[in-house]
Amino acid sequence: MPSKIEKKQAAAKLRKPPRDFSYTQNRELSWLRFDNRVLDEAFDESVPLFERLKFVSIFESNLDEFLMVRVGGLSDLAELKKQPVDNKSNMTASEQVDAVMAEMPGLLTRWESIFKSIEGKLDTLGVHRARIDSLTPEERTFVTRYFQAYVSPVISPLVIDPRHPFPNLRNGALYLACGLDGVTDEESLLGLIEIPASMNRVVEIPSPTGTYSYILLEDVILACLDSCFGSYKPLDRALIRVTRNADIDPDGEGVEEEEDYRQHMKRILKKRLRLQPVVLAVSGSLEKATLKTIRKALELSRRSVFTCDIPLNLGYVFGIEGKIPEHLHNELLFTPFKPQPNPTIDMSRSIREQVLRHDKLLFYPYEAMNPFLDLVHEAAYDPECISLRITLYRVAKQSRLCESLIDAAENGKEVTVLMELRARFDEQNNIEWAERLEEAGCTVIYGSEGFKCHSKICQLTYREGMALTRLTLLGTGNFNEKTAKLYSDFMLMTAHPGIGEDANLFFRNLSLGNLRGDYRFLGVAPVGLKPLIMRGLDREIQRALVGEPARVFFKLNSLTDREVIDKIAEASCAGVRVDMIIRGISCLKPGVPGKTENVHVRSIVGRFLEHARVYAFGVDSDMIYLSSADMMTRNTEHRVEIAFPVLDPTCRALVHEYMGMQLRDNVKARSLTSDGTWVPVERKENEKPFNSQEALLERAYRNAEAAAQQRAQEKERVAEEAIQAEVEHRAVAKPEAVAAPPVNEPEAAAGPAAEKAPEVQKVQATVIEPKPAPVPRPEPQVTKPAPELNARRDKPTGKTKAIERHRSGRVRMGLGLIGLGLKTLITGKTK
Repeated sequence: MPSKIEKKQAAAKLRKPPRDFSYTQNRELSWLRFDNRVLDEAFDESVPLFERLKFVSIFESNLDEFLMVRVGGLSDLAELKKQPVDNKSNMTASEQVDAVMAEMPGLLTRWESIFKSIEGKLDTLGVHRARIDSLTPEERTFVTRYFQAYVSPVISPLVIDPRHPFPNLRNGALYLACGLDGVTDEESLLGLIEIPASMNRVVEIPSPTGTYSYILLEDVILACLDSCFGSYKPLDRALIRVTRNADIDPDGEGVEEEEDYRQHMKRILKKRLRLQPVVLAVSGSLEKATLKTIRKALELSRRSVFTCDIPLNLGYVFGIEGKIPEHLHNELLFTPFKPQPNPTIDMSRSIREQVLRHDKLLFYPYEAMNPFLDLVHEAAYDPECISLRITLYRVAKQSRLCESLIDAAENGKEVTVLMELRARFDEQNNIEWAERLEEAGCTVIYGSEGFKCHSKICQLTYREGMALTRLTLLGTGNFNEKTAKLYSDFMLMTAHPGIGEDANLFFRNLSLGNLRGDYRFLGVAPVGLKPLIMRGLDREIQRALVGEPARVFFKLNSLTDREVIDKIAEASCAGVRVDMIIRGISCLKPGVPGKTENVHVRSIVGRFLEHARVYAFGVDSDMIYLSSADMMTRNTEHRVEIAFPVLDPTCRALVHEYMGMQLRDNVKARSLTSDGTWVPVERKENEKPFNSQEALLERAYRNAEAAAQQRAQEKERVAEEAIQAEVEHRAVAKPEAVAAPPVNEPEAAAGPAAEKAPEVQKVQATVIEPKPAPVPRPEPQVTKPAPELNARRDKPTGKTKAIERHRSGRVRMGLGLIGLGLKTLITGKTK
């Protein structure tokens, strides 16, 4: 006779079929394999040597965040009696922590070995980091004097004994630890010195011309440690660093009803510094007793202590890049690259007028962010612009965008900014900008409780007579001038009335806290994004089932949403070809017989961070959406995200071309195998190496040059036509005047620099509409001729009205000068 518990378990199995784990893998282990893939770039000898060192630093930085956020959160869950089970691997939280810790030693050994190898090679080239065990007499003298003059007055050595308890070691801070031998009968004591964060960590050492030598601040203190603790003698010494749990307040809970949300976030940031330790990193050699004292004080197990023989926190690497001798730049660094002008945008004309005529698509970092920044700046001083609304997630510390928003508010525009304060590790910067924007007169609102606003949308509204026009700007990445030079992202600039109406409704819903709005063109999480993806996959499944060609393409940072994974597996079984470019985590394993045979996953890690999200459905990609959202449950169900369609044929062709180039990559691309590991993409016989990022760089330069030549030729043609018309007019007015010689038409530019714009796909764009969907009323668009004066990028020195008042006089003066020039050219007389 079965018990009640057994009956309930049997009933649960009938209600919910067991999950299939044959084609899925654990998220945390997938992430570790991704970070190991980043470390592969440090081993790649085709990458310049110092750039390889930067990848070693990036690997460590990634790992720090992973330990703080993911392992920290799992460690908390592991304390529960009834632990949740991962729906991709069927592992409990404690099992996942065990699996992560088992992988760590191999990763850290690989990291340490490549760092030492690269530093050794840099040393032979003249970029030298001094170690305390190999200082020359001159270097030791310099280090001692530097310590006495600058370091000793700042540091505060601590002796830990029963009367002086173990202090709170701040998250991520560096400390020098040592056992001390006292002059009394007391047991060995512990000494601690915090490495002052207020001082430059890199100390330059005098070196011969053409070389660069430096020593780290912690090594300066280590070299003079014997003088730091008075009568106590150091017995051992090492650098230590504690990584604490930072997975706190993810959804903004715990805010008091009457409390300013900014003040709440400030309290949270202070709390993060003293949360439960996750791991302890040790660089150097400590006696067992000394290490045990520290470990017990931090309540860490032995497996949570990582030891190495290289510096901790390699963030200093980026600071010494500018110190590398110039003659070594070509050998050690990537060739400098400047984001190029978008070939479809003339920066000498009003950006607004150009977007009103045609949609524009920017592709960072290959193309510059300037058209977007100039458009917002232009709107701040345009008397016809009445409002600017924008969502901000991560903002540059020096932000031209935010300065333009401040200018707009001071000029009387209605400026609404949704500032997400919960952008992890950027909270303080966002708080400071929110305060500045509010002081300037902007309306600043924050995300809804429980839902981070991760969408990237900006809308500019103009009043032209009795009509309103809207420009909507949508991105896959942040409105951040710094990351736009490092991350690969798209931005769509459109005047489409339907998208504009949806965007207007989106901002209205945000201000009311309504996250369940209905949209015709946009897919908005937490309600409308996943259904959009499911409908697209279902459409291709139905096509495959009736024997029609069917294809789906995704470009993502991560894939973890179980429902989406299962639907992709269903599509594969139906015969749909699924191609995916996933930079980081993929909990789906491709190529599993009978489950995911038609799924192909690759990852690209290179000079730039792949960050764009693209969803395309159909063999001809008749439905292309760009988005801020990955296919992760946190994005599809617990954040405010936006997916937006690419409706313009030229823009759609560009996305299709760019993604095609990335699918051809056989240098930086890796394929995901059915066992969840990454392997290099196989090249066919006689297939040439193709690096998609380098090819896109070359394309950006080539297209910018071709566009510049075309515009120069167009200006020359217009000028020559004006001269010819003036000559003919003079000849009719004065028959005795000598006719000017005929003007030859300029020849068309030849060669690769004159490459035409990408061929437009002959495919009708399709939008997945929700059911039911309200039909927006199109708004009248008033298209004005392009203004004669260029849009100013700098702040006008006078008021807008003053500029308008003097404009007609300036035009008359300019026309007079042109007339004088033409007269001189024709008659040879200046008077």
